[in-house]
Amino acid sequence: MHCPFCRHEDSRVIDSRTAEDGASTRRRRQCQSCSRRFTTVETVALAVIKRCGTTEPFNRDKVVRGVRRACQGRPVSDGQLTVLAQQVEDQIRSTGAAEVDSQEVGRAVLGPLRQLDEVAYLRFASVYRSFDSIEDFLKEIAVLRGPGQDNHMEQDKQL
Repeated sequence: MHCPFCRHEDSRVIDSRTAEDGASTRRRRQCQSCSRRFTTVETVALAVIKRCGTTEPFNRDKVVRGVRRACQGRPVSDGQLTVLAQQVEDQIRSTGAAEVDSQEVGRAVLGPLRQLDEVAYLRFASVYRSFDSIEDFLKEIAVLRGPGQDNHMEQDKQL
């Protein structure tokens, strides 16, 4: 770690503390050359493996952009989308893996999005799961309605 003041390469850690609910470590350091103190924050890098095989850093804003399209025209605020993206990141980081598949990110979005807005969930799921027919939508709606709602499905089919 280079000293931000004199650029010397050697520093001594004086104090270490976890920050951001354990997602990062805050270290207080002292330069061995100029004796000035500075703070560093260390986080574990989280990478996403895309379908094509390339790897890129996890980006919470990218999650928000993807979910925002599904929420278009729905009563969902930017603050709620930010919270959802944080929940997704927390869920993925809790696995302890340094690299996750993009499909895993999509699966992590589904739960919080379903709690936030069922219509947005259905829109997102239709793209994420590549729905091919109306039957795919009907099956997912049946899951959303739950086990006691089958009679409503039959009524809807008759209409």
